[in-house]
Amino acid sequence: QVQLVESGGGLVQTGGSLRLSCAASGRTFSTYAMGWFRQAPGKEREFVAGIVRIGSSTLYAESVAGRFTISKDNAKNALYLQMNSLKPEDTAVYYCATSTMSGLMSSPYRYENWGKGTQVTVSS
Repeated sequence: QVQLVESGGGLVQTGGSLRLSCAASGRTFSTYAMGWFRQAPGKEREFVAGIVRIGSSTLYAESVAGRFTISKDNAKNALYLQMNSLKPEDTAVYYCATSTMSGLMSSPYRYENWGKGTQVTVSS
């Protein structure tokens, strides 16, 4: 099992920036990929970005490509999401997740471990 705790959410104006962090503990060595997902009220959970634990491959949702950057620090068992040029439609609860399955995928069903989320609100 991997335990995940997100932080860094908050209220920001349109065009602003936030940096989310995710601290991992437990059996982190079994992780193949890590990802960020988000869920807005009344909507399904959607993929935002993913990164492999070993290597540098990344994957982004089209809606955030060029604005968000996912990164990691394996020595600290940490995952980050730098969010720039934020828009009101980015408002959601953001979740950190990890997967032991090979392949960097966007489906939430491939991720076994989840944090409790951190709220991001972008005001217009």
